[in-house]
Amino acid sequence: MLPDKYLDLKEALLSAGYEEEITWAETVKPPESPMAFFLEYGWVIINSGMKNQVARIIWLRVHGALLKGQHVSAVFKHPGKSNAIQTAWENQEKLFQEYLAQPAEGKLAWLEKLPWIGPVTKFHLGKNLGMDFCKPDRHLVRIASQYGQTPEELCSALARVTGDRIGTVDLVIWRAANLRMI
Repeated sequence: MLPDKYLDLKEALLSAGYEEEITWAETVKPPESPMAFFLEYGWVIINSGMKNQVARIIWLRVHGALLKGQHVSAVFKHPGKSNAIQTAWENQEKLFQEYLAQPAEGKLAWLEKLPWIGPVTKFHLGKNLGMDFCKPDRHLVRIASQYGQTPEELCSALARVTGDRIGTVDLVIWRAANLRMI
């Protein structure tokens, strides 16, 4: 993908009301509290394998249930994901401390050891926790392959040229694909 194409997609997303999302991707920081860590972990679990627009609705129900003292399974019927989210909710301080204890180069591998976090979702969670790389999801793999590149090659090259973070480039390309702009 040429930089001009990427910048056109970014501009189209900004015009379509996605400025907050792009700004978040450009400024995301590591979590500063157990709750911040939990919120990203829970969100990634819900979002995994689900259309983003549907996941948002479910996540609002799940988060609301937790805040009311209800078990996740009361509002989300996926047993594995519900139990993983509930367990993380109940152990968020411990998980956060374990995360902080990991050396920078080991954090991504540690994330993959969490329930319902796999070889692709670890990148999603890592990005949401402030790490700067792309998530090789089906959209990004498809698009990068059209240019004879891996997702990392595509996003890194565009980031170098545009000055955007790798995670921002990933977000722009993913959102454009999600909205069927590309």
